[in-house]
Amino acid sequence: MSTAPTTDPQPLTHGHCLCGAVTYRLTGELRPVMYCHCEQCRRTSGHYVAATACRPEQLTIAGEDNLTWYRSSGSAQRGFCRQCGSNLFWKPAHGRYWSIWAGSIDRPTGLRAAQHIYVHMKSDYYDIDDGLPQFSEDYETFFDKALE
Repeated sequence: MSTAPTTDPQPLTHGHCLCGAVTYRLTGELRPVMYCHCEQCRRTSGHYVAATACRPEQLTIAGEDNLTWYRSSGSAQRGFCRQCGSNLFWKPAHGRYWSIWAGSIDRPTGLRAAQHIYVHMKSDYYDIDDGLPQFSEDYETFFDKALE
């Protein structure tokens, strides 16, 4: 039996809700952060959402009995902690990836923001002036390319 240390070639990231009832582990590369300004994200978060994404097999959740899913549209569900109410996940019906609220990931995240989506739905009390690309809609190809 070898006593030499082993290294995991996959990056390992952890995160959790505010109360800690739902925790998760992410392996592998994550998609860059996207800022979503859609009506649903604004209503569920109180502002716009900053989210990364991973493939389902990269995500392990503990405390799933404290995770509640709300079908916010015909094409997606939103996962939140039933104890503290923290928004954690957005799961599209196609199932190719899950979005994870970047603020729920333990620091340091190593993530960087890449773009704004659904900017035509942004509220009137803030400006988007960070120089990142802005799109009226979401682009599936961005998700697919980022997670290839």
